Amino acid sequence: MIALSLVPEMGPGRAKKLLQLTGVESADQLFDLNIRDYLKADGIGKQVSKYLSEFDDWEAVDKILLRTEKIAATLIAFDDDHYPKLLKHIYDPPLILWCKGDLSVLDEPGIAVVGTRNPGSYGLKQSEYWSQKLVQNGITVNSGLAYGVDAKAHQTAVENGGKTVAVLGSGIDVIYPAKNKPLAKRIIDSGGLIMSEFPPGTKPDAGNFPGRNRIVSGMSHGVLVVESGVKGGSMITARYALDQNREVFVVPHQLGYIKGKGCNYLIQNGQGKLVRDIDDILEEISVETNTNKPSEKTVSTWRSLSLTDDESKLCEMLDGKSLHIDQISEITGQPTFKLLPQMLTLELKGAITQKAGKYFEAC
Repeated sequence: MIALSLVPEMGPGRAKKLLQLTGVESADQLFDLNIRDYLKADGIGKQVSKYLSEFDDWEAVDKILLRTEKIAATLIAFDDDHYPKLLKHIYDPPLILWCKGDLSVLDEPGIAVVGTRNPGSYGLKQSEYWSQKLVQNGITVNSGLAYGVDAKAHQTAVENGGKTVAVLGSGIDVIYPAKNKPLAKRIIDSGGLIMSEFPPGTKPDAGNFPGRNRIVSGMSHGVLVVESGVKGGSMITARYALDQNREVFVVPHQLGYIKGKGCNYLIQNGQGKLVRDIDDILEEISVETNTNKPSEKTVSTWRSLSLTDDESKLCEMLDGKSLHIDQISEITGQPTFKLLPQMLTLELKGAITQKAGKYFEAC
């Protein structure tokens, strides 16, 4: 996996498609294939195939592994049990994650709390309020360890006995900003986690942070934008969330307040839900759907409808349980953009119902 990530112009999206197409059991088998095999994968052109077939920098791979061991970091590959389940379903999930802390926190439901690096007093209070409410309800707080809203969210989670995950835009051993090193240590010591898709030693270059933001949103059930202007990392994270079928929650701001214009913009354009209390979030993310009581009906409604074979299979999958659209995608092997029209058709027929947070269940 590390070698694959070092191939020029490969990128997470191409690597994922390559692994899916070849069907190899482990990434190392990819390097035994030839250019013609690589070209069968969507988006893998001649140049990338050539780079892949000529790759021989195993010394660089060994150096990364040695440095990972030296700093006592843990590697999680795309097929690892602890790899964040929601993150697997985004367009370009990282092949590898370097982690420090308790990996079990990645198995818990999380909400991303994001905002400006230079918030006002209102933004800081809101970051503290929402982070406290989230952890009190068993929700992990995910963010980017930046100054301002991010740091306040992590700090509040730790101080209230909750779990928090910090996603870095640098190597796992290069904490940025440096002043947040003590906070990173507190996160780990309190049972939380810091992680990065970048190899150890990677500097916090500006180009790394948009990619970091896609992970923050992709691993979360939703994104809460606390305070943001119309431009900046928080708005990028919100856009990623929308593309990834995640919920976007927004704290409203007074009119004319520059640092809150981005929040009001998201609300005005229907791109985010205005939140007033924690129930506004909890009712949307449906993280307790597996505990729902089974229906007392002896015969499901969908069984009496005239459905195609494919529609019946979908309904049977959803009979007696709720599944997120990403889970349905994983089970069926169909992309979400093809599934959603089918789900709408079934909903109009009265065969299924859509619950909050893009969860579906059969009627």
